[in-house]
Amino acid sequence: MTLAASASEALNNLRASECDVLVSDIEMPDIDGYELIRRVRELNNIWSRDLPAVAVTAYARSEDRVRAISAGFQMHVSKPVEPRELIAVVGSLAKRHSAAKEAPQ
Repeated sequence: MTLAASASEALNNLRASECDVLVSDIEMPDIDGYELIRRVRELNNIWSRDLPAVAVTAYARSEDRVRAISAGFQMHVSKPVEPRELIAVVGSLAKRHSAAKEAPQ
């Protein structure tokens, strides 16, 4: 697990190494989570285009969920989030991603 204190730090970490799932807040000080996921999808790493990502946010309306999914997140989890729920979501995304990588092309 790698933690980042900002979206810029997260992007630098993602440029340096591969990860299994991205968990991001939407409201951040430098760039928001929507812009972060757009930039992740634009990285030159082939894997970053398919990186599973979950938005964890206090923005809980249905239109917020649609905006997060449209921006490039696979899942949207509203705060306050139960730790077990977040673990289940991350585990589900990681499992699907792993299965997709192992599937014959």
